[in-house]
Amino acid sequence: MQFAPLMILVVVFYFLLIRPQMKRTKEHRQMLDKVAKGDEVVASGGLAGRVTGIGEAYLTVEIADGVNVKIQKQAITSVLPKGTLKNL
Repeated sequence: MQFAPLMILVVVFYFLLIRPQMKRTKEHRQMLDKVAKGDEVVASGGLAGRVTGIGEAYLTVEIADGVNVKIQKQAITSVLPKGTLKNL
């Protein structure tokens, strides 16, 4: 009976903290796997651009006409709907 509160605490932490974080990580990994050339993405630093090249760990993103930068895949926070960045 002394371990019952501890076990309840572990279960609560699992369902409130660990499980949702694992779900977000899985969704982010799936999003990164689906990124393709021509997709418009936003990086964690706020950079927005169109993907022009895909490597193992890096993406080449065009942020302006003729300006390409390499960004780590893990730094991509979201994929924008097509046509969001019309000025590129």
